[in-house]
Amino acid sequence: MHDLLDHLPRHDDSLQQRDYRRYLAQRMGPMIHALMLVATLVYLVAVVASSVLQRPMLSGWLRALPLLPLALVTLSTRQARRPHLLSALTLLFVVLLEVSINLNTFGNPHRQTMVLPGLLLPVVSSVIWLGRWDFVAGMIVCALGPLPMLLLGNSDDVQVVQYLIYMAVAIVLAAVLRAFMARTLFEQFRLERRLREQANTDGLTGLLLRNRFLQLSRLALADIRHRGLPACVLYLDADHFKPLNDDFGHAAGDAALIAMAGTMRRQMRPDDLIGRIGGEEFAMLMPGLDLAQATQRAEQLRLAIHAIQRPDGRMSVSIGVVECRPDDEAIETLLIRADRAMRQAKRAGRDRVASTVD
Repeated sequence: MHDLLDHLPRHDDSLQQRDYRRYLAQRMGPMIHALMLVATLVYLVAVVASSVLQRPMLSGWLRALPLLPLALVTLSTRQARRPHLLSALTLLFVVLLEVSINLNTFGNPHRQTMVLPGLLLPVVSSVIWLGRWDFVAGMIVCALGPLPMLLLGNSDDVQVVQYLIYMAVAIVLAAVLRAFMARTLFEQFRLERRLREQANTDGLTGLLLRNRFLQLSRLALADIRHRGLPACVLYLDADHFKPLNDDFGHAAGDAALIAMAGTMRRQMRPDDLIGRIGGEEFAMLMPGLDLAQATQRAEQLRLAIHAIQRPDGRMSVSIGVVECRPDDEAIETLLIRADRAMRQAKRAGRDRVASTVD
């Protein structure tokens, strides 16, 4: 799994790893729950069958006692979607299952005959581990689980050696199956991620499309209001952009927009949102900043864009800045006000920042 993640871009590797683990938890959670449910039912059948066909030393209710924690873990897994919680529940279930199998065979003089199902457990469980270390821990539990049945039964050294060989083969097979499944899931994750990016981002600049920017901004503003934080919106428009396209062609205009988008991304914070609103118009939502702080950041951004060289000179932008009102102001209203402030900057001579509190 770790090797597969090496194919992801390194600049936000940790973020994409978290996204991938969440993706695995969402996709594999229902399957893990179903396998746990089947395993719990199989153990119930085994308890009933041993009570009918054999005379076990332990009473039936004692051997059925593990069914309660097995069922509770199974029910908890149905609701779990966080990767670490799902991994912990999966490992706990396998431990409980191994303990239950040993308990069900307690007092059976031929308990070594129950080792064969234990050899199948690594292969069966190979598809449920979300991460590399989950898999390693799971295989250790699977390997150690049947040992009490062997060591406390009537097994000789030959049977113990055979068990070790067969268990090694089973774990290797489980590793191969998991590697193929992990690669398949990773390719599917990467494809779905690419499709989402294409649907939500502008193909030229890589910034959010207008509709996606509005959607994410609504969610961000709701969280900002819940936390009682300020927020500001910047509205940017490239100055004298039409002459650039007319005199030097659309390729020059596209190059200028790409460079401008790259500068904006370098200036943004992790919680900021940037969207391409129109042809050469962009918007930024800046959570946690009041009007004075956002105006200062806008001025820094304006100066950074000056470093972009156009065929006809340096690039410049006009920026409007507004602060979110205390009432439940929609992002669309914020954009209208920020656009109005940007036009004030245009009328004042361009290449400047204008802020408003109206």
